[in-house]
Amino acid sequence: MISSQSVQEFAGRRVTVLGAGAIGGWIAAGFCRAGHDVSILARGGSLAALREIGLVLMDGDRREAFGIRASDDPRALPAAELLVLGLKAHDLPANAPLIAALLGPETIVLPVINGIPWWFLDHFGGPANGLTLQSVDPDGTLKGLMPAHRVIGAVVHAASRVESPGCIRILKADRLLLGDPAGEGKSTAIAQTLVAGGLPAQRVADIRGEVWSKLWGNSNMNPLSALTKADAAQLIDDPGTLALIRGMMAEMAGMCGLIGLPELGDAEARIGVTRKLGAFRTSMLQDLEAGRSLEIGPIIGGLVELSQHLGYPAPLLTGIHALLRLLEVNRG
Repeated sequence: MISSQSVQEFAGRRVTVLGAGAIGGWIAAGFCRAGHDVSILARGGSLAALREIGLVLMDGDRREAFGIRASDDPRALPAAELLVLGLKAHDLPANAPLIAALLGPETIVLPVINGIPWWFLDHFGGPANGLTLQSVDPDGTLKGLMPAHRVIGAVVHAASRVESPGCIRILKADRLLLGDPAGEGKSTAIAQTLVAGGLPAQRVADIRGEVWSKLWGNSNMNPLSALTKADAAQLIDDPGTLALIRGMMAEMAGMCGLIGLPELGDAEARIGVTRKLGAFRTSMLQDLEAGRSLEIGPIIGGLVELSQHLGYPAPLLTGIHALLRLLEVNRG
């Protein structure tokens, strides 16, 4: 049940969204529904559409349009109390100057990204505590801008797509999990605010465990789909690629105890969940087909780097990572 007090604590917050694409736009709409002051930093056709028709959210036959402030100049937007990062994780380092321009002294950051985030190993303990993964955060730029105590961690179990500039279609909205990497306790009010805005948000006690659990599937299905141009059903149905999936999952599972995470559970059950989703095309495969850069570092490169730091052999993850890097280099 929503606590009205918690929602009121977040009332009036100024929210800025950087990267209002398929997921960022969905979250922006949730804050709009909850009555918050939402701004979007956008460019090109997206900016023109947002100014002309607003942010449009489509869910089945339902169509909602939200009047929203949009600009391509951070200086034209009000100071953000909450900054939502809807860019892909591997695009964040290059956009660090833009992020810095949007941050105020007290801005809370909500990154809705896949893979290992830059804050993951801070305030964590164990042999990897405080480790900066260069494949995720070169030179620690993101950590310097947005230390863990300013971050609300997020794991998105939802699917949406951009139908046209400024127009987002929801395909499936399962869960939006939020948590506090540094134990600051900021996530509860934000989660409840988003629930008030119609999103399936909930606070979880162990956000790192949720990040790691989602990556347990993404770190094999995404790279293998890009390398083979196969959908998920093809990868699971082929005995050879299924063996690779199992092996990569086993290597990742083996790191859990070394870094202080709980066991991941039954790999076959997890594969069964993916099998039920059918012949979907992973996000990395979609990026490959669209000519976009691949999310290599956060999805698999960080795991390889972590295994090397721990002295833990991960030959399958290492080999697939190398193939994926060569694919990216030689795409032409």
